Amino acid sequence: MGQKMELHFNWNFLIIMQIFIYFSYIYINSVLLELSDHILNYILYMCCLSRLPIFCYILNPLVSKAQLSQTVQSRLVSCKILGKLTNKFDAHTIKREILPLVKSLCQDVEYEVRSCMCRQLENIAQGIGTELTKSVVLPELIELSRDEGSSVRLAAFETLVNLLDVFDTDDRSQTILPLVKSFCEKSFKADESILISLSFHLGKLCHGLYGIFTPDQHLRFLEFYKKLCTLGLQQENGHNENQIPPQILEQEKKYISVRKNCAYNFPAMIVFVDPKNFHMELYSTFFCLCHDPEVPVRYTIAICFYEVSKLLNSGVYLIHKELITLLQDESLEVLDALIDHLPEILELMSTGGESSVHDNKLSSLPDLIPALTAAEQRAAASLKWRTHEKLLQKYACLPHIISSDQIYYRFLQRMFTIVMTNNVLPVQKAASRTLCIFLRYNRKQEQRHEVIQKLIEQLGQGKSYWNRLRFLDTCEFIIEIFSKSFFCKYFFLPAIELTHDPVANVRMKLCYLLPKVKSTLKIPADKHLLQQLEMCVRKLLCQEKDKDVLAIVKRTVLELDRMEMSMDAFQKKFYEKDLLDQEKEREELLLMEMEQLEKEKQQNDGRPMSDKTFEKKRRDTKTPTTLPKNIPISVPGLSGTSTPSTSKEIKKSKLIRSQSFNNQAFHAKYGNLDKCPSKSSAVGYTPSVSGLGKTSVISLTDDSFRTRNASSAPTSFSPSPSLPSTSRGTGNSVDPKSSGSKDTQPRKATL
Repeated sequence: MGQKMELHFNWNFLIIMQIFIYFSYIYINSVLLELSDHILNYILYMCCLSRLPIFCYILNPLVSKAQLSQTVQSRLVSCKILGKLTNKFDAHTIKREILPLVKSLCQDVEYEVRSCMCRQLENIAQGIGTELTKSVVLPELIELSRDEGSSVRLAAFETLVNLLDVFDTDDRSQTILPLVKSFCEKSFKADESILISLSFHLGKLCHGLYGIFTPDQHLRFLEFYKKLCTLGLQQENGHNENQIPPQILEQEKKYISVRKNCAYNFPAMIVFVDPKNFHMELYSTFFCLCHDPEVPVRYTIAICFYEVSKLLNSGVYLIHKELITLLQDESLEVLDALIDHLPEILELMSTGGESSVHDNKLSSLPDLIPALTAAEQRAAASLKWRTHEKLLQKYACLPHIISSDQIYYRFLQRMFTIVMTNNVLPVQKAASRTLCIFLRYNRKQEQRHEVIQKLIEQLGQGKSYWNRLRFLDTCEFIIEIFSKSFFCKYFFLPAIELTHDPVANVRMKLCYLLPKVKSTLKIPADKHLLQQLEMCVRKLLCQEKDKDVLAIVKRTVLELDRMEMSMDAFQKKFYEKDLLDQEKEREELLLMEMEQLEKEKQQNDGRPMSDKTFEKKRRDTKTPTTLPKNIPISVPGLSGTSTPSTSKEIKKSKLIRSQSFNNQAFHAKYGNLDKCPSKSSAVGYTPSVSGLGKTSVISLTDDSFRTRNASSAPTSFSPSPSLPSTSRGTGNSVDPKSSGSKDTQPRKATL
C-alpha cells in the first residue's frame, strides 16, 4: 500500500513539474523569470525527495526548448534552468549533454541570449569543477568579452571578476589581465554603463590580481581609479539644470554612480596601495570624495569611514578633518550614515588606532565638540526624529572620549533640555538614558549632586505630568546602570511618592515599575524602605478609584508577593547579580576616591617634586583591581557613614585602586553597557537618622555635597540647599501628597 501511494505521489508530482516547465517556456516574462528561480529550486528539492530521474523529465524538454528554432523567451528560460541544474548531474551527463548546450547558447544569434548565458557561466563553473572551467568556460568568456554587443561584453567582464578565485596565477597573468587592461582602456570610449560596472568591481578586481601586477601596472590601475573618483566634476559650470540638455543630465547621473562606486571601493584601494602610503597616494582622493558635491557620494564614503579608520590604524589622525567635515555635512543622510559607527570611530581617534589605553582625549581635534553639538542641533531641527534618536544613543560613548567637565558644560544640559521639551517619546528616552550614563561617569561630586537634584525637582516634582512620566523612565535607566544603593539613596523615595500622583497615567506607569523598584532593596538593611513600599501599595489598593489603575495594581501586588528579596549576605541564587551590584558599588566609591586624588594633586602642584612623588606613590602601592569570584566582597562605607579609614595600608590600597580604575574601567566598551552593567559611578553615602513610622525631613548632611558658588555654577544647574537621600539602615516614612498635576505648582517631598 505504501509503495502504491509513493508511486501515485511521484506520478502526480511529475505531472505538476512538467506543467510548470512548459508553462514557464510559453508564458515567461521578466516577473516569471525571477519567480521561476525559486519555484525551480523547490522542484529540484521535491525531485530528490521523490527519487524521480531528473534526466528524463527535465533535461529532455530543456534540450528541445534551447534550440534555435524555439522563441527567444524559451531560450532565455533554458539559460536560467541550466544555471540551476548543472551541479545536479553526474560528470558524464555534463560532458555529453550540458556543455554542448551551454556552448550553443553562448553562440546564439540573439545578444540577449548570449548575455543571459554568460551570466549563468559563474554557476555552471561552480558545478563542473576547475578543470572543465579552464577548458570550456574560460574560452567562451574570452570570446564573449570581444562580442559586438556591449551588454554581452559587460556580462563577460563581471563573470570573469567573480571567477578570479577559480583560476590559477598563470591564467590570471596571461589571459585575464590583458582582457581587463583592454576593457579599462576602452571603457571611457564606450557606454557609461560599462564605467558604472567597472567602478563597482574595481576593488574586487585589484584584490584578485594584486600578486601579478608589475609596478607600472599597479600605478596605472591606481591612476585609473583616481580618474574615476573625479569623473564628471570638471564639467560642472554652475548652469541651471533647466538649461542643460537631457542627455547631459543623464550622463551626469551616470558619473555620480561611478563616483559613488569608487567611494564604496575606497577601503579595498587602501589595501591595494598599503595603508602606509595612504597620505601620499590616496589622501587627496579621499578629500575629494568627502567634499563631493553630490549627496550619494558623501553618503557612501560616510558608510566606509569606519573601515577606512580601521585600516589606517596609527595613521588615523590623517582623516581628523574629514570626520569634522562629514559631521557638519548639510545632509542628514550623510550624518545618519556616519553615526552608525561613530563610537568606534571616536575611540580609534582617541587612542590613535592602538588597543592600549591612552589619555589623549582628542586634544589634537579641538573642533570635535562644536561639530558634535552642531550635528545634534541640526538633527533636532529636522523632522527625522529617528536620526536624532540614534545620534543621542551614540553620544553615550562620549565619557570614554572626552573629559567629564566637557560633557557637563557642553552636552549634559542639552540632554536635560531634550528630556524636558522634546515632543518625540523615543528621542526623550534616548536623551534620558544618555543623561544617566553621563551622570554615571561624572567624576565631580558637586556636579553629580546638581544633576540629581535637578532630576528630582524638575522631573519628579515637575508641574507637568509628562515630566513626571519621564522621571519614571529615568528611574528605570538608573536601576539598570547604577548600583542598588545609589537608587535607594536618591531616587527610591521620590519614585514611590508618585503613587499618590493625581494623574492616573503616572500612577499606572509607576505600578509597572514597582517590581524593579523592589528588586533594588536588600534585607535587612532596607527593611524600612520595604515597609514604605508596602504602605504605598496598600493605600493604592484601598484608595484607587481608576478601574484601569486598580486592575494593574492588583496584578502588580501578585507579582510583588512572588518576588524573592535579596539579602545583604551573598546568596547562591542571587550570587551573580549580587556580585555585579557589589562591583558597581565598589566602582562608585573609586570614582569619589579619584576625585579626592585629583584634588590632592592640585593642592600639591605648588610644592617641588610633587608630581614625581605622586606618581611614585601610585606605583609603589599597585594592587590588583579584579574582584575574586569565590568569596563575598564587603565594601566599607556602604552602610552607615562613609568615614575614611586612618590605616596607611587602606589608604594605599584605595589610592592604587582608584588609579587603576581610572586606567581600566573607563576603557570599557560603551556599546556593552547593557550587557556589562557592572561599571557605574555614584555619589557618596550620607547618614540620616529617623524612626520608623515617624515623619521627618530628609536633607543632605554630608559636607562633601555642598553646592558651588553662584559665580562658578552654570545658570542651568543652579544649586539647591537640600537633596533628598535615603541611607541604608535607617527608617523613613512618606506622608502621602497628591498634588502636582499638569497645571499645579511643583510638588516637594514631605517625608
